[in-house]
Amino acid sequence: MAGGAHMPLKIVRNDITKMQVDAVVNTANSALKMGGGVCGDIFAAAGADELQAACDAAGPCKTGKAVITKAYRLPAKYIIHTVGPIWQGGGSGEQELLHDCYIHSLYLAAENYCGSVAFPLISSGIYGYPREQALQTAVSAITEFLLTHEMMVFLVVYDRRSFILSEKLSSAVENFIDDNYVAEHRRGDSRRGIEPYESLQINEIREMHPDNQPPDFLMPPMSSAKMFLAPGVMEKRSLEDVLKQLDETFPQMLLRLIDEKGMTDVEAYKRANIDRKLFSKIRSGKDYNPSKATAIAFAIALRLNLDQTKDLLNKAGFTLSRSCKFDVIIEFFITEESYDIFEINQVLFKYGQTTLGV
Repeated sequence: MAGGAHMPLKIVRNDITKMQVDAVVNTANSALKMGGGVCGDIFAAAGADELQAACDAAGPCKTGKAVITKAYRLPAKYIIHTVGPIWQGGGSGEQELLHDCYIHSLYLAAENYCGSVAFPLISSGIYGYPREQALQTAVSAITEFLLTHEMMVFLVVYDRRSFILSEKLSSAVENFIDDNYVAEHRRGDSRRGIEPYESLQINEIREMHPDNQPPDFLMPPMSSAKMFLAPGVMEKRSLEDVLKQLDETFPQMLLRLIDEKGMTDVEAYKRANIDRKLFSKIRSGKDYNPSKATAIAFAIALRLNLDQTKDLLNKAGFTLSRSCKFDVIIEFFITEESYDIFEINQVLFKYGQTTLGV
């Protein structure tokens, strides 16, 4: 399969007609005629006359099913047209039909050797499907497919403000941020002399210096167990854990943890929303240094507690800081023992933060 090294699901804010992927998905009507919304945008960008002729030859299409055409003037190779259900209150099989839209589209993409696909949030526009439920069904169907297939899947959201989280989750995260991030951020204001560097990660500091090496006074000893530790009560480590970690690099610690958790490599990188190519780099190079998002993605995949997460991050030169909203959101999910990486990414996306994985 083309692009077969990829697996993850990524939520992005973009215009779907500009996505440079193998296939984009169109929210079609059953007659496959040019419509409004996303459908109208795709037709207009692809070339309405050519695309309509192709759709007339391919159609009609039943709700929950999908057909494929060329993409014509789009950057993509193909357009997959799927017919989403009209919301009728939830008791008319809408969830199953919406689930089928994603699954049939993904299998059609795989049959046509697509390594990457971009979806809109199907049925959430004029078809009236509640956005929160539409999102959960989308994520559920896509992740179900990705458990057994390798593909890069994008969920394209045009407007971040329309990205709806559940009220319960949104409220819980908001309260946690208010209780932790805001207070800590204010405390940081009283330490202006060092705060600008304290709030940066080591890799970001390196980028600020032409020789990629920050001044020595900014670099704490890598062997320090307290390197960049977030304020608060530390959880207890066992002596055995401390001794194991003394000379480990990030890849060595990660591979040890995967073994200790009884996971296969494939389970670990799929749960981390990481592609196989990147995992191969980590496995083959004991000195490989990941991005912070990648390191945290593996901590989530391995269901590490807060203390273990800090230890793993420490190996890559990072930590969790209460003065960083991204870190506070991650801390919220870990302390709640909630390790669904796609749910975490939904929250990170909503708050304008970097999502986990690739």
